[in-house]
Amino acid sequence: MSATPIRIKDVAGRDVMLEKVATRILLAQGRHLPALALIHPDPVSIMAGWQSDMRRQDPATFELFRRKFSGLDAVPVVGDGIPENFAIEKALSLQPDVAILSLYVAGLRRGSSSTSAVIRKFESAGIPVVVVDFFANPLRDTVPSIRILGQILGREQQAGNFIEFYESHLSRLRSTLETNNPAKPKVFMHAHAGASECCYSSGKGTFDDFITVAGGRNIAADAIPGSTGQISLEFLLANDPAVYVATGGAHLASGGGLMLGTGAAPDAAGRRFGELLARPGLAGLSAVSSGRAHALWHMFNDSPSHIVALEWLAKWFHPELFRDLDPAATMERLNGFSAVPLEGTYWVEHP
Repeated sequence: MSATPIRIKDVAGRDVMLEKVATRILLAQGRHLPALALIHPDPVSIMAGWQSDMRRQDPATFELFRRKFSGLDAVPVVGDGIPENFAIEKALSLQPDVAILSLYVAGLRRGSSSTSAVIRKFESAGIPVVVVDFFANPLRDTVPSIRILGQILGREQQAGNFIEFYESHLSRLRSTLETNNPAKPKVFMHAHAGASECCYSSGKGTFDDFITVAGGRNIAADAIPGSTGQISLEFLLANDPAVYVATGGAHLASGGGLMLGTGAAPDAAGRRFGELLARPGLAGLSAVSSGRAHALWHMFNDSPSHIVALEWLAKWFHPELFRDLDPAATMERLNGFSAVPLEGTYWVEHP
């Protein structure tokens, strides 16, 4: 590994220098562990500490990593992913080579200053901070974030290999849509489906970006002032989308919501999705009666694995145009990069 200084510009636009390749990292966004696993064979071995939001928000994937890396239980926990619960003094005491923060944990927003109180505390203690992100603007920040992780961990070749895979798949989507310029179907993304009253959805932001890139038009984008929010069933029925996409995950299990993701059985996921579509209101949507209602794992929204979700969306929005696209094969290739391949049910096509 290189002992020469490493100079990078992180996704917040900050110039950062590390004295050498990092071997002890603080992972301040626990959900980024699967991203690390795409380029490192044992990411747990280099973790000086982390926040446990992955365990709270995606317990099944956490258990998958825990089975592969028993040392995960011994990694010091410095918070649960909620900024106000971040135990910064404990994090500083671990003396990591670098603190890897997301925009959310760093307290940064698009267009804001590139520093914050959290960043200043680490820097005052002589601990460099690197900001990477897969959530706020994934189509802009995923490639630079993977490249940055490769640089600071001495895994540049592995990062480059994954970036080549990711960019080739994204480029195919974009070029096909640009060449054919199909009409954009009206789409409704039902977030955390089934766990609360209809209908929680995506405004501007991550899932809206996914819908747009895949060639659709998000009917909730102008109805919700922020990145997420509630719309009425009456609004949904009046706008009657051509395509309905629900999102679900293990975090919805106890509330009767849509179960998808790591450890989810195909039959159980399909059954829950069928029950969801049979609910009053949703059953009357054209998308349901025409066979254009589908479901995706919600946690695609903060991971480079979202390339699989993009391919499913494109295929569902434009089935003739993307008849030969195989997102399941893309998932297999993505798993080939990872030290911990994902196992479960991550999508449901119309039952």
